[in-house]
Amino acid sequence: MIIRELREGEWDLLAELIFNSTNDWYRRNLNRACFPGDDSSGCRIFPEVYEALDPGCCLVAEIEGEIAGSCFYHLRESHLSLGIMNASAKFTGRGVAKRLLAEVIDRAEGLSVRLVSSAMNLDSFSLYTRMGFVPTALYQDMYFPEGKLMPLSDLEVREAELRDVDELVELEEEISGIRRRKDFVHFIENEVGIWRGYVHEAGGEIRGFLFSVDHPGSQMLGPGVMRDDEIAAALIARALADFEGASPLMLIPAQGGLVQRLYDRGARNCELHVAQQFGGKVEAPNGIVMPTFMPETG
Repeated sequence: MIIRELREGEWDLLAELIFNSTNDWYRRNLNRACFPGDDSSGCRIFPEVYEALDPGCCLVAEIEGEIAGSCFYHLRESHLSLGIMNASAKFTGRGVAKRLLAEVIDRAEGLSVRLVSSAMNLDSFSLYTRMGFVPTALYQDMYFPEGKLMPLSDLEVREAELRDVDELVELEEEISGIRRRKDFVHFIENEVGIWRGYVHEAGGEIRGFLFSVDHPGSQMLGPGVMRDDEIAAALIARALADFEGASPLMLIPAQGGLVQRLYDRGARNCELHVAQQFGGKVEAPNGIVMPTFMPETG
């Protein structure tokens, strides 16, 4: 097994691996697909976005000349975030995911490693905890069925702007203890036209923000942090208004009143995810945290 960086000419092969391996697990275990249809090209969003943010930070495991697995990672000021990881069913039992994970941990340069993984995939959960990761938070994967909407709040919400970036970084560090300035700049500049971002500002202070992605390979709210449930609900309602006729996914902290607010408006659960951390001090958030898979940043 060779662990190496992804090559640009392999993006379509990687998209196919992500599409097939992810959908295979979901169909076998949850009786549904994760990615709709039979066209894997939407999963090119993973190398396209991750390589734009962090060139060379996708690792692949090569066995007998084939890509047997892949893993994205993002080194930030405060931590290393582990992105989507996939392994080909053809090479089951060869330790592909374990080798990739060990390589990522080595590249963390002493920083904590953070991730959000399915709590319903015990193989995945066990992989991380065996390597020393500690579960830190539980999230409910929620969505609104077609026809169900969150009413817009009376709280003022506006679009995020580049002038907000410093304050977004400070707010997220205060609430969740991480820093990732590069991500916010990427979202707001939005050169590929798939991102949106909103902030709630009161008394001259940004008290919450929420970004979203709208792409055939990923429709999701997040990342976002907010000081309280009311601000979170206002930002969610505004972000959902951009997804007419669609049902984007959102990861909601299982502990707190925000889940009940969403239930009251017709939201449903479709999965559970758990945040995990390797190394560093584990601290509870000082507010609401909504993580995302695109790009995943712990």
